Amino acid sequence: MASPAASPDAETVTRLLHAASRGEAGAIDAIFPLVYGDLQRLARKVRGGRAGETLNTTALVHEAYLRLSGSAELDWAGRQHFFRVAARAMRQVVVRDAERRHALKRGGGTETVTLNEAVHGGPVADDELLALDEALGQLEVLAPRQAAVVEIRFFAGLTAEETADVLGISTPTVQRDWRLARVWLARALAA
Repeated sequence: MASPAASPDAETVTRLLHAASRGEAGAIDAIFPLVYGDLQRLARKVRGGRAGETLNTTALVHEAYLRLSGSAELDWAGRQHFFRVAARAMRQVVVRDAERRHALKRGGGTETVTLNEAVHGGPVADDELLALDEALGQLEVLAPRQAAVVEIRFFAGLTAEETADVLGISTPTVQRDWRLARVWLARALAA
């Protein structure tokens, strides 16, 4: 499948995002059918086979989209910006779901959070997901671009090339930021 930033509807989505920025009613809602397939693909990567979750792929897409539609008044820069915000929305939904399950003392698996080249291949325990979210919040203060790379790669499951396209930077920069952020996060999570 083509990267989210390169699908055939990119111009239409960008035009609708600009219309939403101008306050045109219904513009943000018209985007949903155009990006639904991309959002489903991202949500499948985010979930990564986490069978113990109550939040399925479709629910994740819809919850994230509800957050996005509430941001209709944003000054949308285009499709890449939309997918960056979508990655943030998916992160928030997944973390809130983990917080809810953690508060109920139910919970997922016991696998360790790893930020390897495969992004994440399996379930991540709720405690570890919450610790990662907290550490990522700290990284956002110190190195916002590195945090954005992690957010997009880990929570939206995009490749380095797709992440570069979404952020408007080069693939080598994404790879460098990914390596540096992984080191920083590993130290933060170990502390």
